[in-house]
Amino acid sequence: MNLKRIFGAILTLLGIASLIYAAQVFLTATESTRDIKTLAIYGVLGLIFFVSGISLVKTTKDES
Repeated sequence: MNLKRIFGAILTLLGIASLIYAAQVFLTATESTRDIKTLAIYGVLGLIFFVSGISLVKTTKDES
């Protein structure tokens, strides 16, 4: 059981969920209720989690 790969997969899933939520906030916001701070926080954190998770899964060697 490789813990780095599991942690990378969890980070990737959190990143995807965060990016989906940021897209949902962007699409449902109207001109008067646009919350730029929430959109930026979820978007940036989602991107960081997604990229770090993918790179962690990609660089971890599979030892059997």
